[in-house]
Amino acid sequence: MNVATYSSDGTAGAERALPETPFDGMVNEDVLHQVVTAVLANRRQGTASTKTRSTVRGGSRKPWRQKGTGRARAGSIRSALWRGGSVVFGPQPRSYRVRVPKRIRRLAIRSALNTRAVHGDLALIEPLGFDPPKTRRIAALLASLGRESENVLLLTEGHKPDVHLSARNLPGVRVLPWGEASAYDILWSDLVLVESSVFDAADDAVDDTAGEGEA
Repeated sequence: MNVATYSSDGTAGAERALPETPFDGMVNEDVLHQVVTAVLANRRQGTASTKTRSTVRGGSRKPWRQKGTGRARAGSIRSALWRGGSVVFGPQPRSYRVRVPKRIRRLAIRSALNTRAVHGDLALIEPLGFDPPKTRRIAALLASLGRESENVLLLTEGHKPDVHLSARNLPGVRVLPWGEASAYDILWSDLVLVESSVFDAADDAVDDTAGEGEA
């Protein structure tokens, strides 16, 4: 599988073949759905809370006698039928945490990378370095690629603070070290840019560096 390559200023170069691992062209949509659903569920706070009849303040005294008033029977002003009363079957604090096995997370990352590569939305770029960090250099790079208005995920070889600082003010750009992006991060992006040095070091170890993501 061949992908486009670019220099640090956005100049197109010759196409380059991706390593067979993890780029084998296989996409498991069921696994992608499972992992993305789990990631979104794990981001939920689960802090919504309502009061039941036993937790609403007041209402310990019967508002009126049982018979003879002509009105319906009432035992507490904190009943769910009353304004200011309790809530029936309302939400309570809970955890939405979903655990996804490590093998499933890794398979989802491979499927997401293959999805972007197959559709031409993954490219290699030469190693970046900005000293001092400059946001306009990242913006100029994306403009030269014609992707300035899209979501772009930049995967670097290891942690690069200068690249991260250069891109953090751009709302549609995320910078992560190779191996720390989840399947959701990859699918969120319209374009995945990977530093070519990631594959130069050890092509055989690419799959072992795949991250586990949020799930």
